Amino acid sequence: MTEQQFIIPDWPAPTNVHAVVTTRRGGVSRPPYDSFNLAAHVGDDPAAVRANRARLRATLALPAEPVWLRQVHGIAVVDAAHTGTELEADGAFAMRPGAVCAVLTADCLPVLLCNRDGTKVAALHAGWRGLAAGIIEQGVQALQTASHSLLAWLGPAIGPQAFEVGPEVREFFVRHDAQATDAFHPGHGDRYLADIYLLARQRLARLGVEAVYGGGFCTATDNARFYSYRRNGACGRMASLIWLSNGQ
Repeated sequence: MTEQQFIIPDWPAPTNVHAVVTTRRGGVSRPPYDSFNLAAHVGDDPAAVRANRARLRATLALPAEPVWLRQVHGIAVVDAAHTGTELEADGAFAMRPGAVCAVLTADCLPVLLCNRDGTKVAALHAGWRGLAAGIIEQGVQALQTASHSLLAWLGPAIGPQAFEVGPEVREFFVRHDAQATDAFHPGHGDRYLADIYLLARQRLARLGVEAVYGGGFCTATDNARFYSYRRNGACGRMASLIWLSNGQ
């Protein structure tokens, strides 16, 4: 495992909580999916996706195949220990070792959660639609843990200088929380630049999750490391994974 191929979250999670984010490096997919695409739904050669997934499991010595979700920008969060292949959901949680939670992104925000005891973890896919609809709220609720005992890490997403949205997006968030105005700044014409990291932090704060780490990436401007749908259209997907091992 190399630092160039993977990002290891910098957060004070218990030692039996394992979390990794892939980059676009280190796989076998051909352009425009080059090279470590892990998504089966974007038009890549299925054999290349299978090879990349096998390489991921072997390199990280994963305890099981990650639970690959069929993500729909919704708020469903499922138990990774009881999930079939390609279940429609945008988040997964695990409360015992052996199940690997995973979400796929290429501009949307991956949110990883764990509790301080190291007994519960979750991975959430938070595009603006899911974020606005309550994917973080659903993820926190699924863990059935006091919010103050949770840690959150925000993975690679489109940055606040690149994420241009229409006025209806701003209005949706501001109706939910007036503080969301701080996450929007004027863009071109009637459009706004949105800070998805700040929007996620605001949602977490409202839930009482105070220990929030990560952020600061920009998938749209870092072509060397990240896929970006906004930048390229046809492209692969990175995976954000979290799982539990036995013991500390």
